[in-house]
Amino acid sequence: MKGYSQFCPVAKGAEIFNERWTPLIIREMMCGSKRFNELKHGNPMMSPSLLSQRLKFLEAAGVVEKKVHKGESAEYFLTKSGKDLGEVVVRLGLWGLKWARSRLTREDYDPQLLMWDMRRRIDSSGFPQRRVVISFMFEDMPSNRRAYWLIVDNGEVDLCVKFPGFDVDLAFVTTSKSMADVWMGYSTLKREIRKKNLTLRGGRDLKNSIDDWFSYSLFSNPEELRESLS
Repeated sequence: MKGYSQFCPVAKGAEIFNERWTPLIIREMMCGSKRFNELKHGNPMMSPSLLSQRLKFLEAAGVVEKKVHKGESAEYFLTKSGKDLGEVVVRLGLWGLKWARSRLTREDYDPQLLMWDMRRRIDSSGFPQRRVVISFMFEDMPSNRRAYWLIVDNGEVDLCVKFPGFDVDLAFVTTSKSMADVWMGYSTLKREIRKKNLTLRGGRDLKNSIDDWFSYSLFSNPEELRESLS
C-alpha cells in the first residue's frame, strides 16, 4: 500500500493497520490461530499467496513473529507491538457490533466461517466422556454449503463439511443469519427457537446442558478477548 507521506502517527499507524486483511489476520491470532492453515480457515476468501505476503509484511513491521520448530509447521504470534495493535482490533470490533450491523448483507453470512469460529469456542469439558456429533443445517444455503458437523471426541473438536458417518446426537436446523445473530449476541437461542427460526433435535441431556458447552463469539465478551493480549 502506498504511504500517506505524513509524519502524523495516525498516518504511520494506518499504513500498517489499513492494509487489506491485516485487522482480520490479527483477529485470528487473538482468537488462537497460530498456523498458516488456521489463519487461512479464518479468512476463507483470502488466497494462500496473499496471506503469505501479508504475514511477511507484518513480520517486517514488527507486528508478528514467526517461529519454526524442527519437524513442525511454522507458527505465528503477535509481538508486543502486535498485542497493542490488537487492542485497536477489539475497539474496532465493538464499534462494528454497535454501529455497523445495518451494513450486513445476505452475502456476509458465511456459514463455513461461522462454523470455524464456533468450533474453537465449544467447551469440550461440558460433554459426556464419549464421541458427540452435532450437526448444523442451514436451510437458506445452497446444497454444497448447507450441512456441517462438529465432532467432539477426547477433548478435541473437529469440523467436518462432509457427513462423517456417525450418528448425530444433536441437530441445529436454522438459517445462517439466525445462527450468526445468536453467535454475535444480537439474539439468543431461546428467542430464535420461539420465533421458529431455529429447531433443536436430539438428546434431551445435550439440549438441557447447552449453556455449559455453547460459548458465544469472543466479541460478545470483550474482556475475555482482551485477556488473549496479556
